[in-house]
Amino acid sequence: MNSTHPLVLVVGAGPVGLVAALTLLQNGIPVRIIDKDPNPCIRQRGPGIWPRSLELFNFLNVPEVNNLSKLAPVIRSYRPGTLEPLQDYPLAPHMESTPAVPFHAIRMMGQQLLEIVMQNHLEKFSCSVKMGTELRSFKQSNEGVTAVLMKNGISETFDTKWMIGADGARGIMYKQLVLKFLGETRDDVRAVTGDIHLKGVGLDRVYWHQFGKFGELTMFLHPTDEIAKDGWQFYIFGPELDLTKVAQNEELVFEIIALLMPMEVTFNKLVWMTCFRTNIRMVNKFSEGHVFVAGNAAHPTGGQVYKMPSIYVCWKLALVEKGLAGRSLLETYSAERLPVISEMLEMTTSILNQTITTGDVPIRRSTVLFMLGINCRFSNIVLDEFAIPGKPIDAYGVFDEGHLEAGDRAPDAPNMLQVGGGESDVKTLFGLYRPWHHTTLVFAPSPADATPIMGALEAYDKSVMQSAVVLPSSASVMPVASPPNHVLVDQEDYAYSAYLMEAGQTKVFVIRPDGGIGAIVHGAGGVKKYFSKIFLDA
Repeated sequence: MNSTHPLVLVVGAGPVGLVAALTLLQNGIPVRIIDKDPNPCIRQRGPGIWPRSLELFNFLNVPEVNNLSKLAPVIRSYRPGTLEPLQDYPLAPHMESTPAVPFHAIRMMGQQLLEIVMQNHLEKFSCSVKMGTELRSFKQSNEGVTAVLMKNGISETFDTKWMIGADGARGIMYKQLVLKFLGETRDDVRAVTGDIHLKGVGLDRVYWHQFGKFGELTMFLHPTDEIAKDGWQFYIFGPELDLTKVAQNEELVFEIIALLMPMEVTFNKLVWMTCFRTNIRMVNKFSEGHVFVAGNAAHPTGGQVYKMPSIYVCWKLALVEKGLAGRSLLETYSAERLPVISEMLEMTTSILNQTITTGDVPIRRSTVLFMLGINCRFSNIVLDEFAIPGKPIDAYGVFDEGHLEAGDRAPDAPNMLQVGGGESDVKTLFGLYRPWHHTTLVFAPSPADATPIMGALEAYDKSVMQSAVVLPSSASVMPVASPPNHVLVDQEDYAYSAYLMEAGQTKVFVIRPDGGIGAIVHGAGGVKKYFSKIFLDA
Protein backbone atom coordinates (compact mmCIF):
# COMPACT_ATOMS: atom_id res chain seq x y z
CA MET A 1 0.00 0.00 0.00
CA ASN A 2 1.75 3.18 -1.15
CA SER A 3 1.65 6.55 0.57
CA THR A 4 -0.95 8.01 -1.80
CA HIS A 5 -3.43 5.15 -1.40
CA PRO A 6 -6.19 6.11 1.04
CA LEU A 7 -5.45 4.54 4.40
CA VAL A 8 -8.99 5.17 5.64
CA LEU A 9 -12.34 4.64 3.92
CA VAL A 10 -15.06 6.88 5.33
CA VAL A 11 -18.53 5.58 4.51
CA GLY A 12 -21.17 8.31 4.58
CA ALA A 13 -20.65 11.96 3.67
CA GLY A 14 -23.02 13.64 6.08
CA PRO A 15 -21.61 16.00 8.75
CA VAL A 16 -20.13 13.19 10.86
CA GLY A 17 -18.33 11.58 7.93
CA LEU A 18 -17.06 14.91 6.63
CA VAL A 19 -15.68 15.78 10.07
CA ALA A 20 -13.91 12.42 10.16
CA ALA A 21 -12.39 12.92 6.72
CA LEU A 22 -11.19 16.46 7.47
CA THR A 23 -9.71 15.50 10.84
CA LEU A 24 -7.74 12.67 9.26
CA LEU A 25 -6.55 14.80 6.34
CA GLN A 26 -5.38 17.51 8.73
CA ASN A 27 -3.41 14.76 10.50
CA GLY A 28 -1.75 13.80 7.22
CA ILE A 29 -3.73 10.57 6.73
CA PRO A 30 -4.99 9.95 3.14
CA VAL A 31 -8.75 9.38 2.99
CA ARG A 32 -11.41 8.20 0.58
CA ILE A 33 -14.94 9.28 1.43
CA ILE A 34 -18.03 7.86 -0.27
CA ASP A 35 -21.78 8.30 -0.10
CA LYS A 36 -24.42 6.08 -1.68
CA ASP A 37 -26.65 9.06 -2.55
CA PRO A 38 -25.85 10.15 -6.13
CA ASN A 39 -27.00 13.72 -5.44
CA PRO A 40 -25.84 16.38 -2.96
CA CYS A 41 -27.94 16.93 0.15
CA ILE A 42 -30.85 19.38 -0.30
CA ARG A 43 -32.22 19.12 3.24
CA GLN A 44 -32.11 21.14 6.44
CA ARG A 45 -32.56 18.09 8.69
CA GLY A 46 -31.19 18.74 12.22
CA PRO A 47 -29.93 22.33 11.89
CA GLY A 48 -29.09 22.98 15.54
CA ILE A 49 -25.38 23.26 16.38
CA TRP A 50 -24.68 23.34 20.09
CA PRO A 51 -21.81 25.28 21.72
CA ARG A 52 -19.45 22.32 22.17
CA SER A 53 -19.80 21.45 18.48
CA LEU A 54 -19.06 25.08 17.59
CA GLU A 55 -15.86 24.85 19.63
CA LEU A 56 -14.78 21.72 17.79
CA PHE A 57 -15.50 23.26 14.38
CA ASN A 58 -13.28 26.11 15.55
CA PHE A 59 -10.49 23.63 16.38
CA LEU A 60 -10.90 22.15 12.89
CA ASN A 61 -10.31 25.66 11.54
CA VAL A 62 -13.76 25.82 9.94
CA PRO A 63 -14.89 29.34 10.98
CA GLU A 64 -17.73 29.38 8.43
CA VAL A 65 -19.90 27.25 10.71
CA ASN A 66 -20.06 30.02 13.29
CA ASN A 67 -19.89 32.90 10.79
CA LEU A 68 -22.64 31.70 8.43
CA SER A 69 -25.00 30.10 10.94
CA LYS A 70 -27.83 32.02 12.61
CA LEU A 71 -28.92 32.25 16.20
CA ALA A 72 -31.96 30.08 16.88
CA PRO A 73 -35.09 32.26 16.75
CA VAL A 74 -37.49 32.52 19.64
CA ILE A 75 -40.46 30.15 19.33
CA ARG A 76 -43.86 31.87 19.34
CA SER A 77 -47.05 29.89 19.95
CA TYR A 78 -50.53 31.15 19.11
CA ARG A 79 -54.03 30.58 20.36
CA PRO A 80 -55.43 27.86 18.07
CA GLY A 81 -57.04 29.31 14.96
CA THR A 82 -55.70 32.82 15.53
CA LEU A 83 -52.55 34.94 15.22
CA GLU A 84 -52.89 36.04 18.84
CA PRO A 85 -49.55 35.27 20.53
CA LEU A 86 -49.88 32.84 23.39
CA GLN A 87 -46.31 32.41 24.55
CA ASP A 88 -42.74 33.19 23.47
CA TYR A 89 -40.00 30.83 24.60
CA PRO A 90 -36.41 30.02 23.60
CA LEU A 91 -35.29 26.76 22.02
CA ALA A 92 -32.52 26.59 24.62
CA PRO A 93 -31.78 28.43 27.87
CA HIS A 94 -29.81 31.67 27.80
CA MET A 95 -26.14 31.55 28.72
CA GLU A 96 -23.85 34.56 28.87
CA SER A 97 -20.61 34.59 26.93
CA THR A 98 -17.52 34.57 29.14
CA PRO A 99 -13.79 34.68 28.33
CA ALA A 100 -13.68 30.91 28.93
CA VAL A 101 -16.81 30.21 26.84
CA PRO A 102 -16.88 32.25 23.61
CA PHE A 103 -19.45 29.99 21.95
CA HIS A 104 -22.43 30.24 24.27
CA ALA A 105 -25.61 29.82 22.22
CA ILE A 106 -27.18 27.26 19.91
CA ARG A 107 -26.88 28.28 16.26
CA MET A 108 -28.72 27.06 13.17
CA MET A 109 -27.18 25.80 9.95
CA GLY A 110 -28.93 23.31 7.69
CA GLN A 111 -27.19 20.14 6.60
CA GLN A 112 -27.12 21.29 2.98
CA LEU A 113 -24.98 24.35 3.74
CA LEU A 114 -22.89 22.57 6.36
CA GLU A 115 -21.94 19.86 3.88
CA ILE A 116 -20.95 22.43 1.26
CA VAL A 117 -18.73 24.21 3.80
CA MET A 118 -17.05 20.97 4.85
CA GLN A 119 -16.58 19.74 1.28
CA ASN A 120 -14.83 22.99 0.42
CA HIS A 121 -12.33 22.31 3.19
CA LEU A 122 -11.76 18.76 1.96
CA GLU A 123 -10.94 20.12 -1.49
CA LYS A 124 -7.96 21.98 0.02
CA PHE A 125 -6.48 18.51 0.50
CA SER A 126 -7.45 17.37 -3.03
CA CYS A 127 -10.16 15.18 -1.54
CA SER A 128 -13.75 15.06 -2.78
CA VAL A 129 -16.76 12.96 -1.92
CA LYS A 130 -17.40 10.09 -4.32
CA MET A 131 -21.17 10.32 -4.66
CA GLY A 132 -23.35 7.43 -5.78
CA THR A 133 -20.88 4.92 -4.34
CA GLU A 134 -22.32 2.33 -1.99
CA LEU A 135 -20.61 -0.05 0.43
CA ARG A 136 -22.05 -3.50 -0.30
CA SER A 137 -19.91 -5.69 1.96
CA PHE A 138 -16.51 -5.91 3.63
CA LYS A 139 -14.10 -8.37 5.19
CA GLN A 140 -11.48 -7.75 7.85
CA SER A 141 -8.01 -9.26 8.18
CA ASN A 142 -4.99 -8.58 10.34
CA GLU A 143 -3.78 -6.07 7.74
CA GLY A 144 -6.98 -4.10 7.25
CA VAL A 145 -10.29 -4.12 5.41
CA THR A 146 -11.37 -5.27 1.95
CA ALA A 147 -14.52 -3.43 0.92
CA VAL A 148 -16.82 -4.18 -2.00
CA LEU A 149 -18.20 -0.96 -3.45
CA MET A 150 -20.85 -0.40 -6.11
CA LYS A 151 -21.32 2.58 -8.42
CA ASN A 152 -23.56 2.71 -11.48
CA GLY A 153 -23.91 -1.06 -11.33
CA ILE A 154 -20.15 -1.60 -11.46
CA SER A 155 -18.51 -3.43 -8.56
CA GLU A 156 -15.12 -2.44 -7.15
CA THR A 157 -12.94 -4.17 -4.59
CA PHE A 158 -11.10 -1.66 -2.44
CA ASP A 159 -8.37 -2.48 0.09
CA THR A 160 -7.79 -0.07 2.94
CA LYS A 161 -6.26 -0.09 6.40
CA TRP A 162 -9.21 1.31 8.35
CA MET A 163 -12.88 2.07 7.84
CA ILE A 164 -15.17 4.57 9.58
CA GLY A 165 -18.92 4.18 9.28
CA ALA A 166 -21.03 7.34 9.22
CA ASP A 167 -23.77 5.98 6.97
CA GLY A 168 -26.57 5.52 9.47
CA ALA A 169 -28.09 2.67 11.42
CA ARG A 170 -29.48 1.03 8.28
CA GLY A 171 -26.05 0.81 6.67
CA ILE A 172 -24.38 -2.49 5.85
CA MET A 173 -21.60 -1.78 8.33
CA TYR A 174 -23.95 -2.03 11.31
CA LYS A 175 -25.38 -5.28 10.00
CA GLN A 176 -22.04 -6.97 9.30
CA LEU A 177 -20.57 -5.95 12.63
CA VAL A 178 -23.71 -7.35 14.31
CA LEU A 179 -24.02 -4.25 16.46
CA LYS A 180 -26.80 -4.29 19.03
CA PHE A 181 -28.91 -1.20 19.58
CA LEU A 182 -29.68 -0.78 23.26
CA GLY A 183 -32.82 1.22 24.02
CA GLU A 184 -36.18 1.69 22.35
CA THR A 185 -38.04 3.17 19.40
CA ARG A 186 -40.99 5.31 20.48
CA ASP A 187 -44.07 5.11 18.27
CA ASP A 188 -45.86 7.65 20.45
CA VAL A 189 -43.61 10.46 19.21
CA ARG A 190 -43.65 10.72 15.44
CA ALA A 191 -43.57 13.68 13.06
CA VAL A 192 -43.42 14.65 9.43
CA THR A 193 -40.62 17.09 8.72
CA GLY A 194 -39.41 18.72 5.56
CA ASP A 195 -38.51 21.91 3.72
CA ILE A 196 -41.04 24.03 1.89
CA HIS A 197 -41.45 27.30 -0.02
CA LEU A 198 -44.54 29.20 1.13
CA LYS A 199 -45.85 32.67 1.88
CA GLY A 200 -48.43 33.57 4.47
CA VAL A 201 -50.21 36.92 4.71
CA GLY A 202 -48.93 38.56 7.89
CA LEU A 203 -46.42 35.75 8.60
CA ASP A 204 -43.10 37.20 9.78
CA ARG A 205 -39.68 35.56 9.52
CA VAL A 206 -38.57 36.69 12.97
CA TYR A 207 -40.04 33.86 15.03
CA TRP A 208 -40.09 30.09 14.95
CA HIS A 209 -43.88 29.71 14.74
CA GLN A 210 -45.96 27.09 16.55
CA PHE A 211 -49.52 26.58 15.30
CA GLY A 212 -52.14 24.26 16.76
CA LYS A 213 -52.24 22.65 20.17
CA PHE A 214 -49.42 20.44 21.37
CA GLY A 215 -50.65 16.91 22.05
CA GLU A 216 -53.16 17.29 19.25
CA LEU A 217 -52.50 18.60 15.73
CA THR A 218 -49.44 20.85 15.86
CA MET A 219 -46.99 22.41 13.42
CA PHE A 220 -43.68 24.17 13.95
CA LEU A 221 -42.47 26.44 11.15
CA HIS A 222 -38.84 27.57 11.20
CA PRO A 223 -37.76 30.31 8.73
CA THR A 224 -34.50 29.69 6.91
CA ASP A 225 -33.05 31.71 4.05
CA GLU A 226 -30.76 28.78 3.27
CA ILE A 227 -33.71 27.22 1.43
CA ALA A 228 -34.91 30.50 -0.14
CA LYS A 229 -36.34 33.87 0.87
CA ASP A 230 -39.68 32.07 1.23
CA GLY A 231 -38.11 28.91 2.69
CA TRP A 232 -39.27 27.16 5.84
CA GLN A 233 -38.52 23.97 7.70
CA PHE A 234 -41.69 22.37 9.06
CA TYR A 235 -42.56 19.75 11.68
CA ILE A 236 -46.08 18.31 11.83
CA PHE A 237 -47.23 16.32 14.88
CA GLY A 238 -50.62 14.66 15.17
CA PRO A 239 -51.47 11.54 17.22
CA GLU A 240 -54.64 10.99 15.16
CA LEU A 241 -52.87 11.29 11.79
CA ASP A 242 -51.38 8.49 9.73
CA LEU A 243 -48.06 10.33 9.43
CA THR A 244 -46.54 7.68 7.18
CA LYS A 245 -49.34 8.37 4.70
CA VAL A 246 -48.99 12.13 5.18
CA ALA A 247 -45.28 12.00 4.33
CA GLN A 248 -46.15 10.39 0.99
CA ASN A 249 -48.79 12.91 -0.05
CA GLU A 250 -47.79 16.48 -0.95
CA GLU A 251 -51.37 17.72 -1.27
CA LEU A 252 -52.25 16.32 2.16
CA VAL A 253 -49.32 18.22 3.68
CA PHE A 254 -50.54 21.42 2.03
CA GLU A 255 -54.03 20.82 3.43
CA ILE A 256 -52.76 20.30 6.98
CA ILE A 257 -50.56 23.40 6.85
CA ALA A 258 -53.41 25.51 5.45
CA LEU A 259 -55.73 24.17 8.17
CA LEU A 260 -53.34 25.16 10.95
CA MET A 261 -52.27 28.58 9.67
CA PRO A 262 -55.00 31.21 10.26
CA MET A 263 -54.15 33.24 7.16
CA GLU A 264 -54.06 33.08 3.40
CA VAL A 265 -51.20 30.77 2.38
CA THR A 266 -49.52 30.44 -1.01
CA PHE A 267 -47.57 27.22 -1.57
CA ASN A 268 -44.73 27.41 -4.05
CA LYS A 269 -42.71 24.20 -3.69
CA LEU A 270 -42.22 21.23 -1.37
CA VAL A 271 -38.48 20.46 -1.42
CA TRP A 272 -38.49 17.20 0.54
CA MET A 273 -40.17 15.52 3.50
CA THR A 274 -39.97 12.40 5.60
CA CYS A 275 -41.66 10.75 8.56
CA PHE A 276 -39.53 9.95 11.58
CA ARG A 277 -40.01 8.11 14.83
CA THR A 278 -38.15 8.89 18.02
CA ASN A 279 -35.28 6.47 18.54
CA ILE A 280 -33.80 6.42 22.03
CA ARG A 281 -30.97 3.97 21.56
CA MET A 282 -27.24 3.47 21.19
CA VAL A 283 -24.93 0.75 19.97
CA ASN A 284 -23.22 -1.57 22.43
CA LYS A 285 -19.75 -0.79 21.01
CA PHE A 286 -18.20 1.69 18.60
CA SER A 287 -15.50 -0.43 17.01
CA GLU A 288 -14.41 -3.91 16.01
CA GLY A 289 -10.98 -4.61 14.60
CA HIS A 290 -10.17 -2.09 11.88
CA VAL A 291 -13.73 -0.72 11.67
CA PHE A 292 -15.28 2.14 13.66
CA VAL A 293 -18.80 3.55 13.71
CA ALA A 294 -19.62 7.19 14.36
CA GLY A 295 -22.72 8.52 12.61
CA ASN A 296 -26.01 7.34 14.16
CA ALA A 297 -24.17 5.31 16.75
CA ALA A 298 -26.66 6.93 19.09
CA HIS A 299 -30.11 8.46 18.59
CA PRO A 300 -30.74 11.13 21.21
CA THR A 301 -33.97 13.06 21.66
CA GLY A 302 -34.72 16.55 22.88
CA GLY A 303 -33.06 18.28 19.95
CA GLN A 304 -29.63 17.01 21.03
CA VAL A 305 -27.86 16.43 17.72
CA TYR A 306 -24.11 15.93 18.00
CA LYS A 307 -22.17 16.26 14.76
CA MET A 308 -18.66 15.70 16.08
CA PRO A 309 -18.24 12.16 17.50
CA SER A 310 -15.71 11.12 14.84
CA ILE A 311 -13.11 13.64 15.99
CA TYR A 312 -12.61 11.55 19.15
CA VAL A 313 -11.41 8.50 17.23
CA CYS A 314 -9.63 10.17 14.31
CA TRP A 315 -6.78 11.78 16.26
CA LYS A 316 -6.09 8.45 17.94
CA LEU A 317 -6.26 6.58 14.65
CA ALA A 318 -3.78 9.04 13.14
CA LEU A 319 -1.25 8.46 15.92
CA VAL A 320 -1.56 4.68 15.52
CA GLU A 321 -1.18 4.86 11.75
CA LYS A 322 1.93 7.03 12.11
CA GLY A 323 3.46 4.40 14.37
CA LEU A 324 3.51 6.77 17.35
CA ALA A 325 0.85 4.98 19.42
CA GLY A 326 -0.19 1.37 19.96
CA ARG A 327 -3.49 -0.21 18.96
CA SER A 328 -4.63 -0.16 22.57
CA LEU A 329 -5.19 3.60 22.23
CA LEU A 330 -8.05 2.87 19.84
CA GLU A 331 -9.84 0.82 22.50
CA THR A 332 -10.37 4.02 24.48
CA TYR A 333 -12.74 5.35 21.81
CA SER A 334 -15.60 3.13 22.95
CA ALA A 335 -14.56 3.32 26.60
CA GLU A 336 -14.70 7.13 26.63
CA ARG A 337 -17.80 7.62 24.47
CA LEU A 338 -20.25 4.99 25.78
CA PRO A 339 -20.78 6.63 29.21
CA VAL A 340 -21.31 10.03 27.55
CA ILE A 341 -23.92 8.72 25.11
CA SER A 342 -25.67 6.68 27.80
CA GLU A 343 -26.10 9.71 30.06
CA MET A 344 -27.12 11.89 27.10
CA LEU A 345 -29.93 9.50 26.23
CA GLU A 346 -31.09 9.33 29.82
CA MET A 347 -31.25 13.11 30.13
CA THR A 348 -32.91 13.85 26.78
CA THR A 349 -35.46 11.05 27.32
CA SER A 350 -36.40 12.69 30.62
CA ILE A 351 -37.02 15.97 28.74
CA LEU A 352 -39.14 14.14 26.17
CA ASN A 353 -41.23 12.38 28.83
CA GLN A 354 -41.81 15.61 30.75
CA THR A 355 -42.96 17.34 27.57
CA ILE A 356 -45.40 14.54 26.70
CA THR A 357 -46.73 14.26 30.25
CA THR A 358 -47.24 17.98 30.85
CA GLY A 359 -47.97 19.09 27.28
CA ASP A 360 -45.55 21.91 27.97
CA VAL A 361 -43.27 22.40 24.96
CA PRO A 362 -41.18 25.18 26.52
CA ILE A 363 -40.17 22.90 29.37
CA ARG A 364 -37.12 24.30 31.08
CA ARG A 365 -33.98 22.81 29.61
CA SER A 366 -30.70 23.01 31.46
CA THR A 367 -27.55 24.41 29.87
CA VAL A 368 -26.22 20.87 30.27
CA LEU A 369 -27.57 20.50 26.72
CA PHE A 370 -24.77 22.78 25.53
CA MET A 371 -22.43 19.80 26.09
CA LEU A 372 -19.77 21.94 27.75
CA GLY A 373 -19.77 19.58 30.74
CA ILE A 374 -19.07 16.42 28.70
CA ASN A 375 -15.97 14.78 30.12
CA CYS A 376 -13.87 11.62 30.26
CA ARG A 377 -12.47 12.05 33.76
CA PHE A 378 -12.88 8.30 34.19
CA SER A 379 -10.68 7.40 31.20
CA ASN A 380 -7.56 5.34 31.77
CA ILE A 381 -5.55 7.65 29.49
CA VAL A 382 -6.13 10.87 31.42
CA LEU A 383 -4.02 11.88 34.41
CA ASP A 384 -4.84 14.32 37.18
CA GLU A 385 -2.37 14.70 40.02
CA PHE A 386 -4.66 17.13 41.84
CA ALA A 387 -8.11 15.47 41.63
CA ILE A 388 -9.66 13.39 44.39
CA PRO A 389 -9.87 9.76 43.15
CA GLY A 390 -12.87 7.49 43.39
CA LYS A 391 -15.62 9.92 42.44
CA PRO A 392 -18.61 8.50 40.50
CA ILE A 393 -18.75 8.85 36.73
CA ASP A 394 -20.64 11.93 35.59
CA ALA A 395 -19.75 11.87 31.88
CA TYR A 396 -22.49 14.24 30.79
CA GLY A 397 -21.95 16.61 33.63
CA VAL A 398 -23.16 20.10 34.44
CA PHE A 399 -20.66 22.70 33.25
CA ASP A 400 -19.02 24.53 36.15
CA GLU A 401 -16.40 27.22 35.49
CA GLY A 402 -15.31 26.94 39.11
CA HIS A 403 -14.20 23.32 38.78
CA LEU A 404 -11.67 21.79 36.40
CA GLU A 405 -10.26 18.27 36.15
CA ALA A 406 -8.37 16.21 33.60
CA GLY A 407 -10.95 14.87 31.16
CA ASP A 408 -12.92 18.16 31.06
CA ARG A 409 -13.08 20.51 28.07
CA ALA A 410 -10.22 22.97 28.00
CA PRO A 411 -11.41 26.57 28.57
CA ASP A 412 -10.58 29.46 26.26
CA ALA A 413 -8.88 32.72 27.26
CA PRO A 414 -8.67 35.82 25.03
CA ASN A 415 -6.28 38.79 24.91
CA MET A 416 -3.14 36.70 25.23
CA LEU A 417 0.05 38.60 24.34
CA GLN A 418 2.67 36.58 22.50
CA VAL A 419 6.25 37.52 23.38
CA GLY A 420 9.68 36.15 22.74
CA GLY A 421 9.42 35.59 18.98
CA GLY A 422 6.81 32.84 18.90
CA GLU A 423 5.69 31.06 15.77
CA SER A 424 2.40 32.92 15.20
CA ASP A 425 0.20 35.76 16.37
CA VAL A 426 -2.10 33.58 18.49
CA LYS A 427 -4.22 35.74 20.78
CA THR A 428 -6.50 33.10 22.37
CA LEU A 429 -5.90 29.69 23.88
CA PHE A 430 -8.47 28.24 21.49
CA GLY A 431 -6.21 29.47 18.71
CA LEU A 432 -3.63 26.91 19.87
CA TYR A 433 -5.85 23.82 19.99
CA ARG A 434 -5.96 21.76 16.82
CA PRO A 435 -6.88 18.10 16.05
CA TRP A 436 -3.42 17.22 14.77
CA HIS A 437 -1.38 17.81 17.91
CA HIS A 438 -1.34 17.84 21.68
CA THR A 439 -0.81 21.26 23.25
CA THR A 440 1.12 21.42 26.51
CA LEU A 441 0.34 24.55 28.51
CA VAL A 442 2.85 25.36 31.23
CA PHE A 443 1.53 27.93 33.67
CA ALA A 444 4.57 29.31 35.47
CA PRO A 445 5.61 32.47 37.35
CA SER A 446 8.56 32.93 34.97
CA PRO A 447 10.05 31.26 31.89
CA ALA A 448 12.83 29.80 34.05
CA ASP A 449 10.28 27.87 36.11
CA ALA A 450 9.11 26.15 32.91
CA THR A 451 12.60 25.04 31.83
CA PRO A 452 12.51 21.44 33.25
CA ILE A 453 9.14 20.80 31.62
CA MET A 454 10.28 22.18 28.28
CA GLY A 455 13.28 19.90 28.49
CA ALA A 456 11.04 16.86 29.00
CA LEU A 457 8.98 17.76 25.94
CA GLU A 458 12.08 17.62 23.73
CA ALA A 459 11.73 13.82 23.70
CA TYR A 460 8.47 13.85 21.72
CA ASP A 461 7.75 14.10 17.99
CA LYS A 462 7.25 17.79 17.29
CA SER A 463 4.85 17.10 14.42
CA VAL A 464 2.22 16.01 16.95
CA MET A 465 3.18 18.25 19.83
CA GLN A 466 3.32 21.94 20.58
CA SER A 467 3.94 23.82 23.79
CA ALA A 468 3.14 27.17 25.31
CA VAL A 469 4.35 28.84 28.48
CA VAL A 470 1.58 30.96 30.01
CA LEU A 471 2.89 33.75 32.22
CA PRO A 472 0.95 35.98 34.61
CA SER A 473 0.44 39.61 33.66
CA SER A 474 3.15 40.69 36.10
CA ALA A 475 5.86 38.40 34.71
CA SER A 476 9.20 39.52 33.28
CA VAL A 477 10.06 37.74 30.04
CA MET A 478 13.51 36.19 29.66
CA PRO A 479 14.92 33.58 27.21
CA VAL A 480 14.15 29.89 27.87
CA ALA A 481 16.80 27.17 27.47
CA SER A 482 14.41 24.83 25.58
CA PRO A 483 12.09 27.39 23.98
CA PRO A 484 8.40 26.52 23.62
CA ASN A 485 6.39 27.20 20.49
CA HIS A 486 4.69 30.09 22.27
CA VAL A 487 5.31 32.30 25.25
CA LEU A 488 2.07 34.01 26.19
CA VAL A 489 1.44 36.70 28.76
CA ASP A 490 -2.03 36.51 30.25
CA GLN A 491 -2.61 40.27 30.15
CA GLU A 492 -6.01 40.28 31.88
CA ASP A 493 -5.64 37.04 33.89
CA TYR A 494 -8.37 35.32 31.88
CA ALA A 495 -6.31 32.14 31.44
CA TYR A 496 -5.19 32.06 35.07
CA SER A 497 -8.81 32.45 36.14
CA ALA A 498 -10.23 29.83 33.74
CA TYR A 499 -7.57 27.27 34.64
CA LEU A 500 -7.97 28.02 38.39
CA MET A 501 -4.33 28.94 38.87
CA GLU A 502 -2.96 30.34 42.12
CA ALA A 503 -0.32 33.07 42.33
CA GLY A 504 3.24 31.73 42.19
CA GLN A 505 2.10 28.23 41.20
CA THR A 506 3.57 26.09 38.41
CA LYS A 507 1.14 23.64 36.83
CA VAL A 508 0.96 21.79 33.52
CA PHE A 509 -2.15 21.18 31.42
CA VAL A 510 -1.87 18.84 28.44
CA ILE A 511 -4.66 19.54 25.94
CA ARG A 512 -5.65 16.63 23.72
CA PRO A 513 -6.29 17.04 19.97
CA ASP A 514 -10.06 16.90 20.68
CA GLY A 515 -9.86 19.95 22.95
CA GLY A 516 -10.17 17.98 26.18
CA ILE A 517 -7.69 18.13 29.05
CA GLY A 518 -5.58 14.99 28.96
CA ALA A 519 -3.51 15.79 32.03
CA ILE A 520 -3.16 18.23 34.91
CA VAL A 521 0.19 17.61 36.56
CA HIS A 522 2.85 19.25 38.73
CA GLY A 523 5.79 19.06 36.36
CA ALA A 524 8.05 17.07 34.05
CA GLY A 525 7.42 13.74 35.79
CA GLY A 526 3.69 14.02 35.32
CA VAL A 527 4.12 15.01 31.67
CA LYS A 528 6.16 11.87 31.03
CA LYS A 529 3.64 9.71 32.87
CA TYR A 530 0.75 11.07 30.81
CA PHE A 531 2.45 10.63 27.44
CA SER A 532 3.43 7.07 28.39
CA LYS A 533 -0.32 6.38 28.17
CA ILE A 534 -0.48 7.83 24.63
CA PHE A 535 2.81 7.25 22.79
CA LEU A 536 4.89 4.14 22.22
CA ASP A 537 8.28 4.17 23.96
CA ALA A 538 7.43 7.42 25.76
